[in-house]
Amino acid sequence: MPGTRRRKRSRPHRLVWWLAGAAAAVVILAVGGAFLYIHVISGPAPAPLTLKPASGSSSPASPGDSAASSVSGTWKITTGSVVGYRVKEVLVGQSQTAVGRTSTITGDVTISGTTVTAAGFTVQMATIKSNESERDVQFRGRIMDTAAYPTGTLTLTRPIALGALPAAGVVKTYTATASLTLHGQTRPVTFPLSAERTPGEIEVSGSIPVLFSRWDIPNPSFTGFVTTQNHGVLEFLLKLARS
Repeated sequence: MPGTRRRKRSRPHRLVWWLAGAAAAVVILAVGGAFLYIHVISGPAPAPLTLKPASGSSSPASPGDSAASSVSGTWKITTGSVVGYRVKEVLVGQSQTAVGRTSTITGDVTISGTTVTAAGFTVQMATIKSNESERDVQFRGRIMDTAAYPTGTLTLTRPIALGALPAAGVVKTYTATASLTLHGQTRPVTFPLSAERTPGEIEVSGSIPVLFSRWDIPNPSFTGFVTTQNHGVLEFLLKLARS
């Protein structure tokens, strides 16, 4: 009958619309879930590792200032030091910053007069953790292969002239040239770092852009679900005590 034929023809049409609506709902739920996770459950990424000056002054101390006492000697990395990474990633259309950090760091800085003659630190890569366990699994395995390359190192390759020592609590910026070893590959890097003297310690912070392909690091993007930029940032905040 004509009415029966019309009903039969309309069923595939209704099925197409139903499938399209279901697909749209899945996308909306995925995007909404990602938004909820990033902005509500996970929360904002930790702030970059930088120094917070105790003084608003940036002028160097006078020669008679007791705060400008000698810094010659060897300074070892101590409690409170942090090294980590920052990478921009997109989770189902929602942007976020992935941050992983560790305090398992060893190293020291040698100063002769007002010149840094040697410096370096080593990080146990498998101890770097973020707020997402699946990301950490990917980091330790497919991305950084910490079983084959357990450490990352940064070693100064050119002395740093400190010039006139600033007063305690004043942050001063220098340029450092070093070799950075990641994923078994060593590459030269030049970057700014900031230093500040506090009572009994020296604090140093810096960040180094890392193009993954330069160190043969696989792109962290994961199965099309999470995509990242082709670069990230290595950041550090080191607290040094006289040894």
